[in-house]
Amino acid sequence: MTDKIPVNNDQLKVIITREEIKEKVEELGKKITDDYAGKDLVLIGVLRGSIYFLVDLTRKMDIPFAIDFISISQYGEQSDSAGVVRITKDLDLSISGKDVLVVEDIVDTGLSLGYLLRNLKTRNPADLKVCTLLNVEARRIVEVPVDYKGFEIPNIFVVGYGLDYNEKYRNLRYIAEFDRP
Repeated sequence: MTDKIPVNNDQLKVIITREEIKEKVEELGKKITDDYAGKDLVLIGVLRGSIYFLVDLTRKMDIPFAIDFISISQYGEQSDSAGVVRITKDLDLSISGKDVLVVEDIVDTGLSLGYLLRNLKTRNPADLKVCTLLNVEARRIVEVPVDYKGFEIPNIFVVGYGLDYNEKYRNLRYIAEFDRP
């Protein structure tokens, strides 16, 4: 769908439909189920954007797992995703000796994810991998492993399905390019 859709007087261009998201999440859920069968899996959702993706993904997984959440924040050049990263909400569960899958909404520069992976590795997980709904290779500054990718998108600003602009539009059931004012 390429039509502009007015939402609160803003213009959005749908780039990934609700149906495409549903199909991709199901595909990823099956792959993760196959890869982690018989393992002690902990899913770590990176707050807040990953919530919608994480919930839908877990509904497509047919294995036992634990879920925990972590929140990180950047300071400095917010628009560039190049500021200093710090943890604002840490894990409640121990991940030592466990297979860990970090679930992200979007991986772009790799700065935040790189910091997060370095931090989580110090906690001695048996395995540490990443699943993201959206991958923006064109913005990558730091090489980070992305083991499960939903969609590759160009260097555009997107909202919907957990992604926001000033805490708005997370609840859209699709991913849309957003022309920021």
